[in-house]
Amino acid sequence: MGRGNGLCALALVSLLLLFSSVVSLANAETHYHDFVIQETKVTKLCKTQTVMTVNGQLPGPTLEVNNGDSLVINVVNRAKENVTIHWHGVRQITTAWADGPEFITQCPIRPGGSYTYRFRISGQEGTLWWHAHSSWVRATVYGALVIRPKEGDSYPFPKPKRDSVVILGEWWNANPLAVIREAMRSGAAPNVSDAYTINGQPGDLYNCSSKDTVIVPVDSGETNLIRVINAGLNQQLFFSIANHKLTVVCADASYVKPFTTNVLMLGPGQTTDVLIKADQPPARYYIAARAYASAQGAPFDNTTTTAILEYKSAPCPAKGVPSKPVMPSLPAYNDTATATAFTTSFRSPRKVEVPTDIDENLFITAGLGINPCPPRAPASTCQAPNRTRFTASMNNVSFVLPSNFSVLQAHHHGVPGVFTTDFPAKPPVAFDYTGNVSRSLWQPIRGTKVYKLKYGSKVQIVLQGTSIFTAENHPIHLHGYDFYILAEGFGNFNPATDTSKFNLMDPPLRNTVSLPVNGWAVIRFVADNPGAWIMHCHLDVHIGWGLATVFLVDNGIGEMEKLQQPPADLPVC
Repeated sequence: MGRGNGLCALALVSLLLLFSSVVSLANAETHYHDFVIQETKVTKLCKTQTVMTVNGQLPGPTLEVNNGDSLVINVVNRAKENVTIHWHGVRQITTAWADGPEFITQCPIRPGGSYTYRFRISGQEGTLWWHAHSSWVRATVYGALVIRPKEGDSYPFPKPKRDSVVILGEWWNANPLAVIREAMRSGAAPNVSDAYTINGQPGDLYNCSSKDTVIVPVDSGETNLIRVINAGLNQQLFFSIANHKLTVVCADASYVKPFTTNVLMLGPGQTTDVLIKADQPPARYYIAARAYASAQGAPFDNTTTTAILEYKSAPCPAKGVPSKPVMPSLPAYNDTATATAFTTSFRSPRKVEVPTDIDENLFITAGLGINPCPPRAPASTCQAPNRTRFTASMNNVSFVLPSNFSVLQAHHHGVPGVFTTDFPAKPPVAFDYTGNVSRSLWQPIRGTKVYKLKYGSKVQIVLQGTSIFTAENHPIHLHGYDFYILAEGFGNFNPATDTSKFNLMDPPLRNTVSLPVNGWAVIRFVADNPGAWIMHCHLDVHIGWGLATVFLVDNGIGEMEKLQQPPADLPVC
């Protein structure tokens, strides 16, 4: 080919690429929604509660978009409590003001107030979700966010006949805000939930529930996509469908190398998309979920929620004789081996560019703690063991939310006194993290300490669980980012021997990592999204106790590397 022809061909390719990007932008849609936060009477387990909902729905509306689309969601607060909405797992590139965690990126929407969240879905496909990010409001204010491929693109697997959302939740026979307020007053752990739910319904195994059990319809021979979300407040859950294999194809809106399993384990915040083939005799099969409870001796809700996978051609039950669906066998509550086999099965579909030449190497402990009873405090406010109060921390800092400004506002406007930038890159004292920890290390310090990251820095975080008071599995969620999970293991992380276990070829990309009970996990990401991004345990009881920190990521140089200006309607504190 002559040089002139080569240049013509190059120009043609450039033109085609430009044309295709213009077409994909032209195909992108903007979706407008109104979310009215209101108080709604809801009856479950034979009792009626008044709870906060979006538009009177529980769960709230499912948002359906394509990769590349934008969302404009006007949230109006007609309830009596503060609220914010977090779009869990959405990257929010340059739009941190729309991320939603209370006092991190915004002040809460007060009763009577409103705020419009505006953001774009960019390079993400699969299932995410949205939820309140203020106290325990998310117990009833949550819903699915379904992201399909761009117009004209396809799934990396044969198109399923239909897809269904299965969103797991928790239900209390009480106002969830009253439950957490009582725990904060007493210093003890909050009461456990009374039921788990699937799409808002507890299912057949609970009182007064069977007539509302959710039905998921299938036709013999078809392959369907089921999008499973753990929106529970405080509990990791095992999930299974009787007699059916689950082929995992996506997690946290990133595709994975498909693998087949009988059981899923999802921590709160995590999503898993599975293909299911309707290849069993036409009948009714239970879809079931129950606790994976890793904290030894800690109370937990040991009930089981169910829905029904129903073949359309299933024979009708004889009159007056209800046909009991087939029940799946679920792992034992404390079956860490099954949980581990599941979490370590994830791979990216192909080789990925894992950040190397690390700029920021952090070692962060995550676990519970105990505060002594303040002098002269009544015993009723020190109800944790041995007249103490529960707390939690990362690197011995129990995170305290600001109250007059959000961290992002203070950072953007240069307001002093809201936070300090001295979150430690490693624990102040090295100790046997998963061993018998000296009581002198059980009490963390309190503070609003953040860690600063330069734009573009390559970050590695070793997350290390501790056995202080009790060890347990922690679902650790980082806002504003997906990260590669390089490895996980039990005991104390040992760089000399554990670094060789890092998967640098095809590690999975997630937004929430299950930190193993009495163990560690290693994640990496590039700090390419400016803003204030909270990293926290997604067990809400733990975030309330302070198991969190915040990364402040500086602006880069170009327009797409800088935080947008705050919106005019950003709530004031």
